[in-house]
Amino acid sequence: MPNSDVIIVGGGPAGLTAALVAARRGRRVVLLERMQQPGLKLRLTGKGRCNLTNMAPMAEFLPHIGPDARFMRNAFGQFFNKELVKFIEELGVPLTEERGGRIFPESGKSVDVFLALVKAIEALPSAEIRRNSRVELLLIDAAENADARQLRGVALQGGARVMADRVLLATGGITYPSTGSTGDGYRLAAQAGHHVIEPVPALTPLTCREPIPPAMTGLVLRNVTLSISNASGKKLFEHFGEMTFTDDGIAGPIAIAASRHAVRPLHSGETLKAHIDLKPAIPADELDRRLIRDLNSNGTRLFHDALRLWLPAELTDFALQRLKIAKFKRLHQITGEERRKLLMFLKNAEFTITGHHDENESIITQGGVDTREVNPKSMESKLLEGLYIAGELLNLDADTGGFNLQIAFSTGYAAGMAV
Repeated sequence: MPNSDVIIVGGGPAGLTAALVAARRGRRVVLLERMQQPGLKLRLTGKGRCNLTNMAPMAEFLPHIGPDARFMRNAFGQFFNKELVKFIEELGVPLTEERGGRIFPESGKSVDVFLALVKAIEALPSAEIRRNSRVELLLIDAAENADARQLRGVALQGGARVMADRVLLATGGITYPSTGSTGDGYRLAAQAGHHVIEPVPALTPLTCREPIPPAMTGLVLRNVTLSISNASGKKLFEHFGEMTFTDDGIAGPIAIAASRHAVRPLHSGETLKAHIDLKPAIPADELDRRLIRDLNSNGTRLFHDALRLWLPAELTDFALQRLKIAKFKRLHQITGEERRKLLMFLKNAEFTITGHHDENESIITQGGVDTREVNPKSMESKLLEGLYIAGELLNLDADTGGFNLQIAFSTGYAAGMAV
């Protein structure tokens, strides 16, 4: 006989939501968490502040998701941003809306969300959280007809078994493995026959081939436009905002956002180019006229010194290396060709992107269980009856701004209702 109705593997936002929803509906729920505490990764989100969701309407929300945003329509129809806000606030956590429609706890502490979810689950007599319980494999009764296989439960590390005919995999991806996201769910989904698109870290700093001088490390560029293109010149990404130079490349909001569009080509062996428009508000022809005016009105100034008219001081030495213009040249000596090189640098400072940081410094996982093999209404596997898959395990990822957590909460809710 089963010793629970539902087994939930993983205590992240998807797993905790599913456990609470299912237990409130009378299901006997066992949540198995491999770490000492569930929700460790949830507590890191939004730099510890927990950007729960974004209040954009669905038509604006869906374009932030890939590779198949349509998969989320059913789950969002059941439980979207307004429902999530109500759900969390009813647990006793007041929320607030900030710039860009982002929703955070009023306290600014992600731990408040985690504690409220765990407290609500543990208050229900039909729910149990078992900590330090790593699932090794699914217990599946074989059958001559693959469609007749029966799910019986799970086997834990150490040999113990937990029995139930419904199992939800919600173990998270591969990023921040110290929180327990080590890819166990992919292995379990594959055991059931699912196709797993190679998981790779995303929303992560990008590394450059060109050495970044120490003077530039930590330099923040505000109000610039970053674009990423492939070897054939196709533009993969473009966004206006803020970025930062690191000791090995670029980071900051728009560079992190760009990585969603860069990591998969990089893993395929492509070399990409980053293009930085340092003066995006000024069209090239107008900027050229301004350069001519500045050169004429400051004719006796040395080029190295005059670069600060157009660039942050930390960028001047790097610009000199790129432009190959003598630093002690007077501005009235700058040729038309040299001026055009300066214009090109200001409008299109180019870097070669060759890689990205690893899973320890990446916010989300790109890749996962093929959504074509999962029912979008219930999150139930189309390959094995009784198996459900939710959260970051699915081949879905999104931009920063609360979009990824909403996917986790919505798929967890849909699975919790279905089981």
